[in-house]
Amino acid sequence: MPKWSHLCLVAVLLATVSCTDIDWWENASLYQIYPRSFQDSNGDGIGDLQGITSRLSYLKEIGITATWLSPVFTSPMSDFGYDISNFFDIDPIFGNLDDFDALIVEAKSLGVKIILDFVPNHSSDENEWFEKSFNRVDGYDDFYVWHDGRVNAETGEREPPSNWISVFGGPQWTWHETRQQYFLHQFQVKQPDLNFTNPMVREHMLQVLKFWLDRGVDGFRIDAVPHIYEYRNTDGSYSDEPVSGWGSNPDAYDYHDHIYTKDQPATVELMYEWRAFLDQYRAENGGDSRVLLAEAFSSVETLSAYFGNGTHLGTQLPMNFQLMYLSGYSSARDVVNSIDYWMNTMWKEHQTANWVVGNHDTNRVADRMGAHKVDLLNVIVSALPGASITYYGEEIGMSNVDVECTGDTCEDRDGERTPMQWTAGQNADFTQGQSTWLPLNPDYERFNVQTERGVARSSLNIFKGMQALKSSSAFQAFKQEGGFSYEAITEQVLQIIRTNKYSEEYRILVNMGNGLEIIEGLADKVFEYVLTTAYSPHQQGQTVDLRERILLMPYEAVVLRWVA
Repeated sequence: MPKWSHLCLVAVLLATVSCTDIDWWENASLYQIYPRSFQDSNGDGIGDLQGITSRLSYLKEIGITATWLSPVFTSPMSDFGYDISNFFDIDPIFGNLDDFDALIVEAKSLGVKIILDFVPNHSSDENEWFEKSFNRVDGYDDFYVWHDGRVNAETGEREPPSNWISVFGGPQWTWHETRQQYFLHQFQVKQPDLNFTNPMVREHMLQVLKFWLDRGVDGFRIDAVPHIYEYRNTDGSYSDEPVSGWGSNPDAYDYHDHIYTKDQPATVELMYEWRAFLDQYRAENGGDSRVLLAEAFSSVETLSAYFGNGTHLGTQLPMNFQLMYLSGYSSARDVVNSIDYWMNTMWKEHQTANWVVGNHDTNRVADRMGAHKVDLLNVIVSALPGASITYYGEEIGMSNVDVECTGDTCEDRDGERTPMQWTAGQNADFTQGQSTWLPLNPDYERFNVQTERGVARSSLNIFKGMQALKSSSAFQAFKQEGGFSYEAITEQVLQIIRTNKYSEEYRILVNMGNGLEIIEGLADKVFEYVLTTAYSPHQQGQTVDLRERILLMPYEAVVLRWVA
């Protein structure tokens, strides 16, 4: 029996007809580009906008609906662009506004949507807004979160307003000599938090959104959503956060339970405000829906609130990171538990799903789960209903590189940010220069786009095959009653069914284990193999009668299509 099934507003009668109530983002294939590492156009060894533009046709080739660009705005790069000194311009490292406009033109010609990183929680301390604020310029006096601090009753000395610890460790409060007050920074000291209780701040951020919408972007991925608001007492003071019981270092972020600095009710309301703004923009300017992705490592109940509350709509895609917690030891039942965590709330309440494979802050799949399971995860996220979100290079099985940190707060994150591997040629054809900003993976001569295009069961071709299936009637009918189901049919074998209930049915079988699996009596139908991974002995076009038995080799994944 299907684990989940829901009614589609438009019945699917033929294989060529799909559910028309699905908006573009609901079944989209999204792709994150880390601009420094995608393609260099000028030989300086750093990726840029012209480089991205030159590679947009590749995204079309592999079936990408929309690509999300990590920050390209003007920045001193203390946190690689997440410290923005000008929200309305492009950093010279990446090019200029003309380059951005050219990228938009090319993307629209190819039918690839562009999503920008939106970083509202904080700015750089080199932003003119911060300078105006610490100088108490009219209108900017409380543009950031300032406080006098409190006086220690025993020593009589001034100290920070609360015991809050930043995400990167150490106090969230830093004394500013010019202003003679403490300012709040939930992240780096060079990333002061904006004060969203100030209507002027919210208005400035709407201006930022409109500026980039007017230039043609299709949506925004909102960075660090849970941290936007803090709880302030009615007397203007800030309460200490309680100890969490995790760890023994009081300067570490996890030492406290962040009940005053994360996921405040006002943050939820802000998501509704931004969604309303984007919907109004569409009403006035036409075109497809503009989408909001929310980066929030929060409970699924909180993510549900970010999506909407029945009265107000919020972010269409509160990002689901559950599958990123899988390891090389994860079984099919572990996968189902990770899926259930999302579906038991988000699908029941909102009929929405998205599945994130990786990002610029997390080890690559080949390192988290093993190179032999890269294809398995790519098959799973593409087979599940909803949107898939792939980090650049995961489609060719890129792995982490051991590199030295390039900044005080990099936390060894550079390993998953190395240059895209395009060919087996010099510098993987990422740059025509003599060096790259981060070292290439030594295995790039094997794992690269050009080589994998020519290998039938390469990770790249498996990825492309799964994206092609997402446009089929069966895969688009996921809101139809009985349109999909998933279950662990053994401890190690995951089955996902996608069907339009009339003329098309696919069964995706994934063996997560290292042993041979024999499955008997799976269905009273005959199927043909339409996609097989490298570990499979089966060939495309072969048939299998599921009334009998099917064998799955260790780490094998197959896609079967009903024929009789």
